[in-house]
Amino acid sequence: LRVGLLVDASNSIRDRFRFEQEAAIEFLNQIVRPKSDRAFVIGFDTTAEITQDFTDSTEMLSRGVRMLRPGGGTALFDALYYACRDKLLKSSSNTGPVRKAVILISDGNDNQSRVTREEAIEMAQKAEVIVYTISTNISGVKERGDRVLERISEATGGRAFFPFKIQDVADAFSAIQDELRSQYLLSYRPADFRPDGRFRSIDITAEKKNVHIRARKGYFAPNQ
Repeated sequence: LRVGLLVDASNSIRDRFRFEQEAAIEFLNQIVRPKSDRAFVIGFDTTAEITQDFTDSTEMLSRGVRMLRPGGGTALFDALYYACRDKLLKSSSNTGPVRKAVILISDGNDNQSRVTREEAIEMAQKAEVIVYTISTNISGVKERGDRVLERISEATGGRAFFPFKIQDVADAFSAIQDELRSQYLLSYRPADFRPDGRFRSIDITAEKKNVHIRARKGYFAPNQ
């Protein structure tokens, strides 16, 4: 695994910030396996800041999460774009295939980014990153920001979580951990494949009617 933890550190999520920090630390302690997995931590308000770069040390990752302090506006799309382009796009492993994921904790309300939501999604797709989102909205009603988080997750093959009760945050992290360790890798080569760098839409369906599939909505062909 190559995992990026992106934590909204803007003023709008101050109420649950400490609990979410502890839940994130527990998640990283459980999922990062020394010598095979690596993760990094980014906090964002008006800008994105790396508080811990790629490491397999859960102690260093925990320290990076605890360094986060709430305050400022929200540049969510910029943070996601940066994490995918600068951290995950070229990440690899010498021991085999790598699954790349971002866990994004936010209320989904962006008011500072220079890139758009769709540009951030496109960069995640180019980097082949699955984005899981955990909403910090505790109103009990899905709001506009929640729909933004849903759009990002669905477009990248991830899943959006809405833990309206604070104790449900840990359950969301647990579900993400289960999914990251139990996914399938499916590959194919289209008959009319052209290495032109364009986006190709794909739709994966199951013969069993009671199965729900989460997968990326497409991929960018290599540009040669």
